[in-house]
Amino acid sequence: MSTVVEFNKITKSYGNVTAVNDISFSLDANKIYGLLGRNGAGKTTIMHMITAQLFATSGKLKVFGEHPYENNRVLTQICFIKESQKYPDTFRIIDVLEVSASLFSNWDRDFAFSLINDFNLPLKRRLKKLSRGMLSAVGIVIGLASRAPLTIFDEPYLGLDAVSRSLFYNRLIEDYSEHPRTVVLSTHLIDEVSQLLEHVLVIDNGRLLINEDAEALRGQAITIVGPSSKVEDFISGRNVISREPFGSLVSATVMGNLEQKDRLHAEMLGLEIAPVSLQQLIIHLTNGKSARKEVTMH
Repeated sequence: MSTVVEFNKITKSYGNVTAVNDISFSLDANKIYGLLGRNGAGKTTIMHMITAQLFATSGKLKVFGEHPYENNRVLTQICFIKESQKYPDTFRIIDVLEVSASLFSNWDRDFAFSLINDFNLPLKRRLKKLSRGMLSAVGIVIGLASRAPLTIFDEPYLGLDAVSRSLFYNRLIEDYSEHPRTVVLSTHLIDEVSQLLEHVLVIDNGRLLINEDAEALRGQAITIVGPSSKVEDFISGRNVISREPFGSLVSATVMGNLEQKDRLHAEMLGLEIAPVSLQQLIIHLTNGKSARKEVTMH
């Protein structure tokens, strides 16, 4: 499998502030990635470096095997849909489609107009007159219809209702299955996209906290609830990422699967065991109460 993006010990600093701190990872061709983390974690900085809008302070970055800055061979293979995309005041939706057709070599006009119809977008309306949700839908149309080998969506659905977001997910997965490419979704709606993701990168305070296949992450944490003394005894020696007291009870979240004998032991102690969703797992790992270090799945 070919590598699309390589981050090798990348750091990005602004004066005394380190936005990205010594991060290494790679993105492979034809995979859907989730770039996840809290606001201000460093996700947007990473996307801006990949798309040559920022320089790394140190480390080496390659996109499609080359340095991306002022590299037309690289940049023409990328479609970056920003959270707050700006357009010329005079542009209508139809103008954006026409410009996009000239920018992206894999542009699919029929697919673009099909998406315009799906999202019920007014082709002749100026973009400055569109609602936040309509602007998000325009970005989604461009990102999907570009079929760029590397397509990055930064919070692509601000202002969209649940029905429109579901439409985006469905169209993405349908088109991806027919036209594979590398897709990066940066979002805080983790539970909504979790089933789409093949690989997960979690950034926290500028550091890479998780770099795992999504399948390996699913079911890799559980929550145990029960009387404090019994829970503490059960979780002794385990990788505890969260502990919340509720009067005489404790809810503890631990990494790792439980063997059958452990489940029987928990049942005998009267403890409740519940799975942890991907979103809950990331919240636990990035809420400041757990150790900030790269998490390895077992």
